Amino acid sequence: MRILLAIVLGAMMTLPVVAQERSGPLRIEITEGVIEPVPIAVAPFIAETPAAADYAREITGVVASDLTGTGLFRDVPRDAYISQINSFGGDVAYADWKAINVEALVIGAVTLTTDNKLVVKFRLYDIFTGAPLGDGLQFAGSTNSWRRVAHKVADQVYSRITGEDGYFDSRVVYVEEAGPKNARQQRLAIMDYDGANVQYLTDNSSIVLSPRFSPTGDRVLYTSYESGFPQIYELSVGSASKRALGLETDTMTFAPRYAPNGRTVVYSESRGGNSDLYRLDLNSGERVRLTNAPSIETAPSFSPDGTQIVFESDRSGTQQLYIMSVNGGEPTRISFGQGRYGTPVWSPRGDFIAFTKQNAGRFHIGVMRNDGSNERLLTASFLDEGPTWAPNGRVLMFTRESAGAEGQPALFSVDISGRNLKRVSTATAASDPAWSPLLP
Repeated sequence: MRILLAIVLGAMMTLPVVAQERSGPLRIEITEGVIEPVPIAVAPFIAETPAAADYAREITGVVASDLTGTGLFRDVPRDAYISQINSFGGDVAYADWKAINVEALVIGAVTLTTDNKLVVKFRLYDIFTGAPLGDGLQFAGSTNSWRRVAHKVADQVYSRITGEDGYFDSRVVYVEEAGPKNARQQRLAIMDYDGANVQYLTDNSSIVLSPRFSPTGDRVLYTSYESGFPQIYELSVGSASKRALGLETDTMTFAPRYAPNGRTVVYSESRGGNSDLYRLDLNSGERVRLTNAPSIETAPSFSPDGTQIVFESDRSGTQQLYIMSVNGGEPTRISFGQGRYGTPVWSPRGDFIAFTKQNAGRFHIGVMRNDGSNERLLTASFLDEGPTWAPNGRVLMFTRESAGAEGQPALFSVDISGRNLKRVSTATAASDPAWSPLLP
């Protein structure tokens, strides 16, 4: 038996939330995107060796933070506990946990081996049915990777309760910004999805834009002004080594994006004030022109199956979204609402396209179906732009900037129903995020 949190998004959530008495495993339907968070207890993980005590405490904190950070769970305070978990293999006093309204219980244990490896095991219980939710699992890693191990545990808990893939064991590449708006310094940085473990991939000697992960998460495409005008580079995340893509050095190239196969790139190239889309084979260097119109085409993004590309164009007179075959041809317009649309990006699940919308002096992050139907705006502010999808296709991260000369860009996230809007922790101003796939 298992808890199932069904995220019902069909018809873009038009029914009210109805609370019902439970007669079986927990089932919560998200309809209008408003639910009561599930009370969950993440009991302090047990240190099975004395040297593991600090790691056990830190891992417990990260697991709880991951889960509560989704807005779907509420961690019951430890001072409310009637029972304590003192042994990983001990019996669970279901009645004690039910008495304090806990619906799911996470327990775990941490061991530090003689060769300095962490071994973390956990179990998840449905308190209402009085049964474990699947078999317990065990993860191992170096002491330096304790946060990754914690994220893996949280991913498993999230997946078993929601039926969706997790997204915590992932990273985000972004542009770190410093200094005043008229003299902004930028460099590429990479961090855990929650803002921890920041590392720098470039220096701040030139403007950098639009970092995008490869499907395997080991490479990043980005645009740099290192040569004096925009050119596309590919960077290895592990070594921070980079290479220009070998495109014409006297032509502006920008807005690159990998195909799902990781061997093809689509990008914009500007000539004489006009931008068109091109496809590049990274192995052979072969280029194929995909659009040829007296309009600006940019911000391309592949469908998950690699057969189509969504992009923005002003060919209709205003900035709108279009879809075309990966081989080019006549595109189909999919955006028809009021305002201007840009920066489209296909969900990794293939069910939605996220975008930036500007209308009536406000910016929005929104989603629509692949045919343009069921448009839904998730945010509104002075400036929201550049959405990127979590690996499970259920959360978006984007840039938000406040008004005024002192306004600084920051990263925010929101789930696909428009719930749980929150700022992502970064030490400095940050923009242009790109979410990695789940780490291997």
